[in-house]
Amino acid sequence: MTDSNPEANNVSNNEVKVDSEDNGNNFSERYGEVMGAVNDALNKVDWGQMGKYGKAVGIITVVIVAQIIIKGVIDTINLLPVVPGLLELLGVVVVGQWSWQNLTTSEKRDSVFERVQNLRKEYLG
Repeated sequence: MTDSNPEANNVSNNEVKVDSEDNGNNFSERYGEVMGAVNDALNKVDWGQMGKYGKAVGIITVVIVAQIIIKGVIDTINLLPVVPGLLELLGVVVVGQWSWQNLTTSEKRDSVFERVQNLRKEYLG
């Protein structure tokens, strides 16, 4: 058996209701203040520059998604028993052929070096 008074329970329930209403008003006031601060901060942003940032974020996102897709394809190909060895052999053949065509004489090596330098100047400044 409890020694609690029913009138005391009514008073405490009323206090809880009043406290929750105060918290609701307090929350709505704080929410209004926070949203006002956010709007003030957003009004100070130079939105003309945001296009550059948006493009950069878009490019980075596309690169990340492409890398994930490429990794999935390569992992799937790697699961096939014969294909990885054949691809390695193909890579060695292609590198050997390119080396034979472009690096056998000093004139060809100088030409490759000049092309690399021109690409470096063009893209890196």
